[in-house]
Amino acid sequence: MNSTPFQPPSPVPPRTSSANATNGTGSPSHRRKLSLMDEEPTKTVHRRNKSSVDGTKYKDGTWSSKNDKILMGPYDYVHEHPGKDIRRQLIHAFNAWLQVPPASLAIITKVVTMLHTSSLLIDDVEDNSVLRRGIPVAHNIFGTAQTINSANYVYFLALQEVQQLNNPAAIDIYVQEMLNLHRGQGMDLFWRDTLTCPTEDEYLEMVGNKTGGLFRLAVKLMQAESTTGKDCVALVNVMGLIFQICDDYLNLSNTVYTENKGFCEDLTEGKFSFPIIHSIRSNPSNHQLINILKQNTKDVEVKRYAVQYMKNTGSFAHTSRVVADLRDQAMALIEVIDSTPKINGAGDGQMVRAIVEKIVESTLSDPNAR
Repeated sequence: MNSTPFQPPSPVPPRTSSANATNGTGSPSHRRKLSLMDEEPTKTVHRRNKSSVDGTKYKDGTWSSKNDKILMGPYDYVHEHPGKDIRRQLIHAFNAWLQVPPASLAIITKVVTMLHTSSLLIDDVEDNSVLRRGIPVAHNIFGTAQTINSANYVYFLALQEVQQLNNPAAIDIYVQEMLNLHRGQGMDLFWRDTLTCPTEDEYLEMVGNKTGGLFRLAVKLMQAESTTGKDCVALVNVMGLIFQICDDYLNLSNTVYTENKGFCEDLTEGKFSFPIIHSIRSNPSNHQLINILKQNTKDVEVKRYAVQYMKNTGSFAHTSRVVADLRDQAMALIEVIDSTPKINGAGDGQMVRAIVEKIVESTLSDPNAR
């Protein structure tokens, strides 16, 4: 059989339009273009709309007074309802000895006020308090998260104020006493949360860190800016103890305190305050009081029973005696400071004496102490 050799198909002739234009199929140049396209597919180019965001302007952070007002809301809420203002009075009284320059004194006073108010915000959250200075606590108005953030924000604003003193010692003082504040608060919370009754010595050490820390911060900053050479730290340590123990006492017995913070609020918070510690340890085999603390009770009758129990164990009388002893120690230390040379206009401790007497007055005159 004869086979016919294979013949390739004839090329398709180009189609011609009425205008004699071809479709280009037979064009050599077009064939070259197709070959190139087969080897290197065309890449699609995506063009984005140009963004209006300039990321470089945010490198140092931006802020506005409007935003600042939002963050300061919980702080301002409490600050606008002032308390006894004992810390400002204390600064003024100690300045009779220390003669701090007015500009520095204004900064120190502002710092102490900021730290005290912001610490109250945190205390109220951690203690689950209901009232502060006779009004609802900030976290029940603004929420817990905003309140904590506001307090922490003010801690750093206060540090900025300390930097304005241009005194390296002032920064060290601030850091050390802020650490002490948190150490004291941490132990107070630990005892409460684990239902661990501390000894009186352990409690006084905690108070020296927590309450004494802010008093000490104020006086140490003043001494760092003073040229009179007076050393008031030992005295302010004793005054911190007096202030907290009297506060513990009044929380359980004073009607004005009840109006501002609630009746026997320390019992509801489960707090081991000075009179409560004495009462529990006076009869360790009786678990009534520690079980009342465990309940975080709001029952007024249960609280009244607890107060009567503490009276029966002599805890109010004991607390009053301790306050009287501490007052005597404070007065002796005032005499020591007064006896040192009066350099660069240093005055006397008359105003400090008056503050000590004012702090102890309600406790020492209370009929429950007898």
